[in-house]
Amino acid sequence: MAELKKKSTGPLHGSRIEDYCMIGDCETAALVSKGGSIDWLCWPTFPSAACFAALLGTRDHGFWQIAPKGKMKAVKREYEAHTLIVQTTFETREGEVCMIDFMPQREKHSRVVRMVRGVRGRVKMQMDLAIRFDYGRTVPWVTGTEDGLRAIAGADMISLRTEVPLRGEGLTTRGEFTVREGETISFTLTNSSSLEKVPPRLDVEKALAETQRYWTRWARKSQYKGPYADAVERSLITLKAMTYKPSGGIVAAVTTSLPERIGGPRNWDYRYCWLRDTAFTLLILMQAGFVDEAVEWRKWLLRAIAGAPDQVQTIYGVCGERQMVEWEADWLPGYEGSKPVRIGNAAVDQFQLDVFGEVAAALSRIPEEDDEIRVSSNSVQAAFINHLCEVWPEPDEGIWETRGGAKHFTHSKVMAWVALDRAIRHHEQHGGKGNVKRWKKNREMLHREVCRKGFDKKLNCFVQSYGSKQLDASCLRIGLVGFLPMEDPRVIGTIEAIEKGLMKDGFVERYDTKKTKDGLAGSEGAFLACSFWLVTNLWLIGRQSDAKLMFERLLKLRNDVGLLSEEYDPVGRRMVGNFPQALSHIALLHSAFAMSGLWVPEKKTAKKTSSQGRSSV
Repeated sequence: MAELKKKSTGPLHGSRIEDYCMIGDCETAALVSKGGSIDWLCWPTFPSAACFAALLGTRDHGFWQIAPKGKMKAVKREYEAHTLIVQTTFETREGEVCMIDFMPQREKHSRVVRMVRGVRGRVKMQMDLAIRFDYGRTVPWVTGTEDGLRAIAGADMISLRTEVPLRGEGLTTRGEFTVREGETISFTLTNSSSLEKVPPRLDVEKALAETQRYWTRWARKSQYKGPYADAVERSLITLKAMTYKPSGGIVAAVTTSLPERIGGPRNWDYRYCWLRDTAFTLLILMQAGFVDEAVEWRKWLLRAIAGAPDQVQTIYGVCGERQMVEWEADWLPGYEGSKPVRIGNAAVDQFQLDVFGEVAAALSRIPEEDDEIRVSSNSVQAAFINHLCEVWPEPDEGIWETRGGAKHFTHSKVMAWVALDRAIRHHEQHGGKGNVKRWKKNREMLHREVCRKGFDKKLNCFVQSYGSKQLDASCLRIGLVGFLPMEDPRVIGTIEAIEKGLMKDGFVERYDTKKTKDGLAGSEGAFLACSFWLVTNLWLIGRQSDAKLMFERLLKLRNDVGLLSEEYDPVGRRMVGNFPQALSHIALLHSAFAMSGLWVPEKKTAKKTSSQGRSSV
């Protein structure tokens, strides 16, 4: 059954970012809209080329929708408790159906399963499928099979199995069917190589039961018992779903180029592993009791950064790949016209000093385990820190990966201090051949320099970079990492200055894009992680009612299934930025653990030197 040569027409239905939910198999993920359309799926892995890219264009760039034919009275969806299985209930005048979407844990092949169950009445349904390889650019050759179809272009093949009769309309495959009460009609889409035969049929009911067991068993390991259990569990499951199971690497988001401001150019590819984000994630998972994930990440990290310490990158591929050239998919118009659509990320070539701190903190906390690569974490850490002693006096591009030139960012220097502090402690407690005397000397020098050059006495706060007058929300982490005690007047002054100078419409901005030369045009939404950082700071300095009020207001920004994007546009009252965003969920979890008394910054040691503050990142 070849698709006809008539071009499909019609724009994308205009779903907002918050209209999507995520399903995944811990190797890739798909985004499903409230209207029942899968508009984003990269196969076979997170950073692979998308076969459904309507999210960044139109239906002509690939989508898969299953929905009632008639007018809908109501749509409701939710994740099945303790799982990544989403249930969407469509109510029409004729009846009601429930569509179950999930991705089973893969064996040889990755699959998307969609099951339409009749709840009451008789509901006429329609399925539309447009497979487009290479981010919407390549139209495959589609042929019919005994129970579905297969689509092939080059090395790629996708097969669909269903009992529903199919036909080609334009460059779209369509199927129409009626679901009655108690009846289930299923669809299974499978990714494979075009060199293979069509993969065998999947027992969908068995796959559903196994997927339910996998997620419920995993979620049961959580040790969080606080008042925000539902939000915490959903965030933990989201982070687990963004973990590449074969390697242990964790992607920052499952999307690319969702704009930080609608129509703007600040559009980036986040389908990679930032050392910073993965270190944050694993520390949170450790806190929640997920030790296995921490051990696997340690292995991923040691493989990724093994080699010359001066070649350590800020970003890696899911298996530790080092090459991710940034280019633009100019045939895609972008989400709501937000161009360019970027594939790859040029920040891989940036020097970001703060990652040394996040990695050192993670290595000092995550348990050791023998593995097949025979890389000693103590040796890697020693080489890592020795290199840091050489480079920390240099300017860098900072946590926000600005493109306006390197600076001496205050947060970067603070995190370099954290790297030295955690490495010293780790070697003193567990042994090693590191030059601890040299490390201590550099730790003292760094602390004195940051306090002298990164703090503005007139503003009574730490500033974005040495000699700057600009505020930066990253300075909210100074107390959280133990550089200074939370009760230190300089920490409190910084919190108050950010409240006054970077709060807009009740949210914390990263920095003022109008005053900071970051090398980029336009503005951006409020970075959600920064608002959660403020919540944690407020709680720890004793302003607990303010913290709780702000935290619960931020929780209301989550969409109907509990997911958060990178940023929020308070004017348009909508999510912006890549989705779901790991750092937003990490910061949410950090606040929840702090407010539940399950996390506090470690106090200074008895020796009262300026650099002896200790904390978990």
